[in-house]
Amino acid sequence: MTEPDYLDTAQGRRIAYHRSAGALPGVVFLGGFMSDMEGTKALALEAWAQRTGRAFLRFDYSGHGQSSGAFTEGCIGDWAEDARAAIHALTEGPQVLVGSSMGGWIAALIARDEPGRIAGLVGIAAAPDFTEDSMWRDFTDEERARLMAEGQVALPSEYGDPYPITRRLIEDGRRNLVLRTPLRIDAPVRLLQGTADADVERGVALGMLDHIEGSDVRLTLVKHADHRFSSPEALALVVASIEDVLGQCGRSGFATA
Repeated sequence: MTEPDYLDTAQGRRIAYHRSAGALPGVVFLGGFMSDMEGTKALALEAWAQRTGRAFLRFDYSGHGQSSGAFTEGCIGDWAEDARAAIHALTEGPQVLVGSSMGGWIAALIARDEPGRIAGLVGIAAAPDFTEDSMWRDFTDEERARLMAEGQVALPSEYGDPYPITRRLIEDGRRNLVLRTPLRIDAPVRLLQGTADADVERGVALGMLDHIEGSDVRLTLVKHADHRFSSPEALALVVASIEDVLGQCGRSGFATA
């Protein structure tokens, strides 16, 4: 594993990243909740970008991977700030955002707030508004009371140690919801969702498809694919979706050189 470079943000956070030079529009990978930039999807997409000569960026949010801070100090708004800082400092022009799980929420926030930096969006099991529509919704009354009184509860995870869920994460999530108000994305959007995903219900993908206002928004459901979406077949579909978006960019006037 090669050592990352680091970006110091205006908020005082140190963001670890790997960047590959290449053709524009570039591709930015936005990882998931408690994930990092060394995952299967991020590395596979980096290899594809380097093989095809496409600019590519992967990074760790604060409190994740090799970046500064503790996970329990962060929240959706902080991680969206990290993503914006990385995109502004480390990329040039509009980018294709590839958001995995929570990264799909982060991508939607950037697309909503900075449409000029978006050449396209690929969501992989995208999970917008999950702190409210999944976590808070599914908490028991006892868990809700403990969260409010103590500031933190632990949720079991299939991927390792329990997830520490903070009151700040839930309350900040409510300030960053993207499915309650219009979400206009005037760029190609490709949503990929596995039918065997135990973490993100397929109804989330259908809701996102219905909610996004745009002329080129498509959803692909993949039977038996799980939340990781990292089998060879799934990764090939992610790459094909990115290449589809890049092709649409060329036809719509974005520079692709």
